[in-house]
Amino acid sequence: MAQVLINGEIVTRIDAKVDIEDRAYQFGDGIYEVIRVYNGICYQLEEHIQRLERSAKEIRLSLPFSAEEFTQQLQELVKGNQLQEGIIYTQVTRGVAPRYHGFPSDDVKPQFVAYTKDLPRPTAFMEHGVKAVLLEDVRWLRCDIKSLNLLGNVLAKQKANDEGGFEAIQHRGDIVTEGSSSNVFLVQEGILYTHPASSLILNGITRVKVLELCEKLELIVKEQEFTVKDLLDADEVFITSTTSEVMPITQIDDQPVGPGIPGPLTVKLQQEFVKGF
Repeated sequence: MAQVLINGEIVTRIDAKVDIEDRAYQFGDGIYEVIRVYNGICYQLEEHIQRLERSAKEIRLSLPFSAEEFTQQLQELVKGNQLQEGIIYTQVTRGVAPRYHGFPSDDVKPQFVAYTKDLPRPTAFMEHGVKAVLLEDVRWLRCDIKSLNLLGNVLAKQKANDEGGFEAIQHRGDIVTEGSSSNVFLVQEGILYTHPASSLILNGITRVKVLELCEKLELIVKEQEFTVKDLLDADEVFITSTTSEVMPITQIDDQPVGPGIPGPLTVKLQQEFVKGF
């Protein structure tokens, strides 16, 4: 029977229950992280916990455990479920309280849950590339917080699904921001571009790792805004995320990206990324 973490205690999945007055259910009032597991090891766990702490601070949420306690509990969960390749989903909510828009009283304790899921690496997609669709970014203006308020992302992803796409690439006016669950990079004349880390995008853990790899490989990267036209005229486009790693975009709407195959810099970054686990 699969194990689940609830408020620091291991229970079986069948015994894992959430109260109907949990503020996550009522308001989406909480934060989350998705952590990759390779060969039984939590990948970039420290960075994910640091981002969890940042998100908590931004929404004035007191975390129930220290970074060290989160680390120990999540590692024990992976071991208990004998997870080799997959993900950990973890979230913290503001707690269980009668429905009221303002924060509950200080005696209401935050709720922490985590579970694991087997998930193979998307190697076929990474080898051949995937299609993306363009749409207007209509989300709120604090996309840098990894909150549970994901309806805009859900609608964007479903639009991509409806049009046979893997991901939706969003833009505010003419400026490209990010995917529904990923960050976006383009390559033009050997230079990589990606939207700067601001309140308009989530500063992805994989995004940061790719920037480090670019520095290691002595690739030129410009963290600056770029337009939809820049995206459509790019030599290469790829997205990054915990579950998609470095994913080539070979088609946007009905238009191929470059020659319609994964580009050389994208492939080089894929190869370098794999060396980290």
